[in-house]
Amino acid sequence: MAIYHLSMQIISRSKGQSAIAAAAYRSGEKLHDERTDEQKFYARNVQPETMILTPTNAPEWMKDRNRLWNEVEKVEKRKDSQLARELNIALPIELNRDQQKELIQSFAQHEFVQKGMVADIAIHRDDANNPHAHIMLTMRNVDQNGFGKKNRDWNADFANAKESNRGYVKNSEGCLSIREQWANYANKALEKAQSNERITHLSHENRGLEVLPTIHLGHVAHDMEKKGKQSQRGQVNRERQEYNQVVIDLQTYRRQKEAHLQKMKEKEKQFSFSTEVEKTQIQKAASLLNQQVVSLDDIYKRHGELRKMSDRHDPIERHFHVQQQQFLNVSNSYDHVKALEHDIKQNEEKVDELKGSLNPF
Repeated sequence: MAIYHLSMQIISRSKGQSAIAAAAYRSGEKLHDERTDEQKFYARNVQPETMILTPTNAPEWMKDRNRLWNEVEKVEKRKDSQLARELNIALPIELNRDQQKELIQSFAQHEFVQKGMVADIAIHRDDANNPHAHIMLTMRNVDQNGFGKKNRDWNADFANAKESNRGYVKNSEGCLSIREQWANYANKALEKAQSNERITHLSHENRGLEVLPTIHLGHVAHDMEKKGKQSQRGQVNRERQEYNQVVIDLQTYRRQKEAHLQKMKEKEKQFSFSTEVEKTQIQKAASLLNQQVVSLDDIYKRHGELRKMSDRHDPIERHFHVQQQQFLNVSNSYDHVKALEHDIKQNEEKVDELKGSLNPF
């Protein structure tokens, strides 16, 4: 499942940080800090995939990681100097390695490098389920001679990005939202890869979700959890996951309850007749069907059953009807014969009377 994570920070001497040390840790390379004359190296099990993107007017040496960040350290004189900006971005696991690389390159090139920043990118894949990229960004304008003045437009909104959810770069239309832009870039890449997954920069609260979001572990907590040790951040996530399960169960109950109420409303609609006569008739139909609740569908179904029964009895009824008609025909014949016999007898009696009157002897 594609997840959204984009965190931001400023690497600063006031926090005891070093641009050389930060670049060495993220890139997995050995870098020499000329300011302190120290070698910076952090061994990694999986070597990061790295690249440096520079503006078109930048000198070629800025693509050398060691020289790039040593020049940054040299140009920053103050003990509380801000040395670099950094983004930590989760890459969608639905994309393959080449697609992930293309996505982060495109995002950094269009949103930062084209604005004049140098972007030092390191993709970490120590955990197959948590591929992510670090982008270190320079803070000064560059030209063919190197670094110039700091561009305050780049970091004014970066410093309060967590509170305002806004980005670093200003244009004539106002501040760009880097968090939103990343979601747009990632979703386009997912769509291109024919994945149905999508991410959003919006918080759970803004999206109207009741569940709580889990927090980003970070490499220290992640390593502890991987070794079976419980971290404070891991415990927060476990508690939130337990809470979210209760919320999900409650949401399931709500859906079931709503479905039941909807079903009851549909049942009530079946009794919403306009006259008392119709109510009485439907109640009679219910008693005939031996049901407490009856619908028109039930009536039509029963009507169909009765018609089928009628169709089955029709041949028998027709047979009995023919037999009855035959009996009636025979009966009428007997009656007709009797009537004829009666007429013959009467005629015979009249003939006998006539014979007596004509023959005196």
